Amino acid sequence: MAKIKVKQVKSSIKKPQNQKRTLEALGLKRIGQVVEHDDTKNILGMINKVQHLVSIEEA
Repeated sequence: MAKIKVKQVKSSIKKPQNQKRTLEALGLKRIGQVVEHDDTKNILGMINKVQHLVSIEEA
């Protein structure tokens, strides 16, 4: 299964609670933090929900 790297590039301050929880579920807590996930439909759906706060690249 393919891996993707997700990096938080913007703050979650003044964002809706569901977007904050999505970032937390992805394992992101601060700007600049990078986490690696499998390329599954669940993860891609979460990334799509907060795409304006993160950047994505293939690992």
